[in-house]
Amino acid sequence: MPKVATPKVIVTRELSDAVMGRMEELFDTTLNRADVPMTRADLATAMARCDVLVPTVTDDIDAGLIEGAGDRLRLIANFGAGVNHIDLKAARKRGIIVTNTPGVLTEDTADMAMALIISVPRRLAEGEKLVRAGQWKGWSPGGMLGHRIGGKALGIIGMGRIGQAVARRARAFGLSVHYHNRHRLPKVVEAEFSAEWHPNLDAMLGHIDILTIHTPRNADSENLIDKARIALLRPHVYLINTSRGGIVDEEALIDALEAGRLAGAGLDVWRHEPEIDPRLLALPNVVMTPHMGSATFEGRMAAGDKVIANIRIWADGHRPPDQVLEGWV
Repeated sequence: MPKVATPKVIVTRELSDAVMGRMEELFDTTLNRADVPMTRADLATAMARCDVLVPTVTDDIDAGLIEGAGDRLRLIANFGAGVNHIDLKAARKRGIIVTNTPGVLTEDTADMAMALIISVPRRLAEGEKLVRAGQWKGWSPGGMLGHRIGGKALGIIGMGRIGQAVARRARAFGLSVHYHNRHRLPKVVEAEFSAEWHPNLDAMLGHIDILTIHTPRNADSENLIDKARIALLRPHVYLINTSRGGIVDEEALIDALEAGRLAGAGLDVWRHEPEIDPRLLALPNVVMTPHMGSATFEGRMAAGDKVIANIRIWADGHRPPDQVLEGWV
């Protein structure tokens, strides 16, 4: 792998000042301080004139863009762990390395998932709105009753870093942990969470009280939770999604919530971000947050540090530590 003395780096969104400043010191860097998402034409222009592109989840780096990129582009250093917005097959075909930032956002995303797991059954958003609207009349024995989460069964789809971090938190709140994963975890890991593996997702769905999703979005997980699987959930179940919007069939979810076939939902991600279906906005039993699961100062800094490290090591002629290898999901 040849060295690149001072790589030309184009960053598609505004990052933290410290990260952007460090990039400007180390590389020939073009930043997007206006933080306006690049159009497809903007991305095509950028990819034709840089050695390294630093995109985020809002950039759809599809096969057409990659095939049309200039010969100069050799590295796509993604700011974030998920890479479902990058056509990895097309990048490999062109010999373009793709890196990501695994691990640094695990605890932050797990915190958000746990916050939603608590917020939806305890109706925290409804209560907050009641107080702000000046409609709260004081404490009463039957006021704002929700459901405790201790003693309930939590189903986790995807038991990777984030899924395990959620399981660790869930055990502290007295939830029993059930999980569906392509591969069973080692027994010592299962023992840590007292977790029960369900090789069949459909079978697990009928035995849980809360469902939380922590699997990447790809061809296998697109609409994974569809109308048929939502029908397997019992009416008292709450659905939590801090992964990717396309994993849940929003039409089927809305139908179930409106019909009372689900008790509620906590959503941090959406199929057509930033647009949100107005029917979801009208439902009082849905807690909604603006894709902020990983939004901490510490997490953003750590992700930026990983991007910089990947670029520097690649520019020195070595394989970057966070290269997304074939078979990544």
